Amino acid sequence: MVFGFNQYSGLLLPFFVQGMVVAAVLVVRSRRNDAAADRWLALLLLLHALRLAQWMLGFAGWYDAHDAHSTFMFYFPFHHWLAVGPALYFYFRSLTNQEFRLTRRHWRAFGPELAWLGLYLVGLLYDVGWWHGLRGQPLPAHFGTKGPVAAWADEQPIKVVVDILSYVLVLYFTLRTLREYRAYARYLNDNFSDTDRIRFRWLRNVLIAVGIGTGVTLVFGVVNLVVPLSYYQAWYDYLFTGLLLYYLSIAGLLTGYRLASLRFQPAEEAPVPDLLPEPPILVQPPTAAPAKARQLLAAAGAAANLAAPAPTPAPAPDAPELERWTQRLLRHMEAERPYLAPELTLGELATQLRTNTSWLSRVINAGCGQNFNDFINEYRIREAERRLRDPQFRHYTLLAVALEVGFNSKSTFNRVFRKLRGVTPSEVARRST
Repeated sequence: MVFGFNQYSGLLLPFFVQGMVVAAVLVVRSRRNDAAADRWLALLLLLHALRLAQWMLGFAGWYDAHDAHSTFMFYFPFHHWLAVGPALYFYFRSLTNQEFRLTRRHWRAFGPELAWLGLYLVGLLYDVGWWHGLRGQPLPAHFGTKGPVAAWADEQPIKVVVDILSYVLVLYFTLRTLREYRAYARYLNDNFSDTDRIRFRWLRNVLIAVGIGTGVTLVFGVVNLVVPLSYYQAWYDYLFTGLLLYYLSIAGLLTGYRLASLRFQPAEEAPVPDLLPEPPILVQPPTAAPAKARQLLAAAGAAANLAAPAPTPAPAPDAPELERWTQRLLRHMEAERPYLAPELTLGELATQLRTNTSWLSRVINAGCGQNFNDFINEYRIREAERRLRDPQFRHYTLLAVALEVGFNSKSTFNRVFRKLRGVTPSEVARRST
């Protein structure tokens, strides 16, 4: 008997096959594009597929085959929840930082998983290699298919301890990833003008899905301790793993966007930034530099015959230098209109102004009272408003206007316009006709 098809094994088989195939596709894609994130997602798919394989092969008759198939089921490590949490976290780190590589400190997160695999290896080497292979002794348990170490381990609480540790690790790394995802969102707003394709909003859904999957497994485990479940009742836990595997597969195939300039680092690992601009900073007590920046922004808006933004200022510790650089930045924005470039980044704007990103970010935040994303999009919205009200552009579609003022899509244009103006572009266009 190689595989027995029935309603239980047959329903799990498509999920398993899809997980394995998509994992292979991701590995190939990772080699072609040098994308470490694809390899981590492939590992996540593999870990869930192996867990699913245990019940799939069990209902396919392998436990009851009483031959090498049964021995395989006892000595192959199907469950890898100890590695799911770290793999999920490092997937996020690789996705948001194209230069991220594992260090020795990172590898410690896989210590419990490596210890668990070591126990399986010890059992295999002793029972199958030494006891049965070299000594020629028959395996004493389960109709001659399970050795003494495996039989002894079944009577110990080690699997319960491993399960508890697995739940703790998945919960810890899920919460840690969610916390750093929020920091990543702030990083995007401070460094990129077009964030929709690299915000990875679906990643929150993946984290939630993995969390729910862990919760379902935990519920089944607790119920099994109180009221032992039959193999048929426990099968539904693995069916949910199959659904989770399906979702991760789709998410992996649809996530093909890579950006070399993504270098997000959590606060505890971020390098100390260089805060010196090209000219020396004169550190003085806070003054009214943000108010001056507000006046400059208002003047720029008046020159374009449009309403100027009303940012919320923050105290500036180096007012004279901050004010001078704020004026320089605003003049550059009006004269060169760099915001028309759809994928303008903080680094590119800093290069244009011949300063560094740390100082420019400080000028935008303290001098203009906005983050980089809102600052650039404010100029784009102003330009869009001018065109929507100009009869010369009346024949333009909203998509054409969006693309010409620096947005990459109509949906982003609509979302940002409503955020900054409280109305949609179409409403402004109708008022101008």
